[in-house]
Amino acid sequence: MYFDAHAHLDDDKFWGELPQVVDRIRSAGVTAVVNAGCDLPSSVAGLVLANTYPWCYATVGLHPHVASEWNEETCRILKVLSKDPRCVAIGEIGLDYHYDFSPREVQKEVFERQLELAHEQHMPVVLHLREAFGDATEILSRRRDLLTDGVLVHCYSGSVELARDFFNKLDAYYSFGGALTFAKNKGEVLSAIPQDRILLETDAPYMTPVPYRGKRNDPSLLPLTAAKMAELMGLTIEEVADLTFRNAKRLYRL
Repeated sequence: MYFDAHAHLDDDKFWGELPQVVDRIRSAGVTAVVNAGCDLPSSVAGLVLANTYPWCYATVGLHPHVASEWNEETCRILKVLSKDPRCVAIGEIGLDYHYDFSPREVQKEVFERQLELAHEQHMPVVLHLREAFGDATEILSRRRDLLTDGVLVHCYSGSVELARDFFNKLDAYYSFGGALTFAKNKGEVLSAIPQDRILLETDAPYMTPVPYRGKRNDPSLLPLTAAKMAELMGLTIEEVADLTFRNAKRLYRL
């Protein structure tokens, strides 16, 4: 059994084909998927999916790309959405300095506000961090009092040192997707992380693993990433599937 800790089945790339995708997911042995919210519409759509399929769960939150959409009404709506029994975390939230679609100061303020929301709701946070680890570590260090219910660094792209010297001290979890099949030095990163903090994800429809790069990703391809993780960690694919499934259930309290 596989647990996809982070996907976007609500994405318009799946429109009109979701029933077929669901069949492939189930046939591949993927028995749990967390659909990640990026804004209010995707957060609502994820909860609709989670309330439709018993194997699906959802997170709610504002991605740093849309941090400029934050206001008190947004905060109120997210708080209401987070109370849905199928919601398992606040996310994906964080900082993204690659595109700077929202001003950096706004991103930082909204990141901190959503950390406060997660703490208030006693929920884990799912972090999106891209080319912003410096500011992210400053905020997370300063507001460590808010990180009492679990932290997931989704699609971890940081260094060995950052994992070992900072995020491990936060008792963070790390999820790895299709990049594991083509990026360099991932074995070193995996070796720096406690095995009980490692998860699998697809980030579907993005980050498609080899040999399907360039095509749409979906959770049925998760076993390809699991196989690469098993190779890098010196485990069997069955051990990786079991390990990451148990870790995801612990993080999301399922």
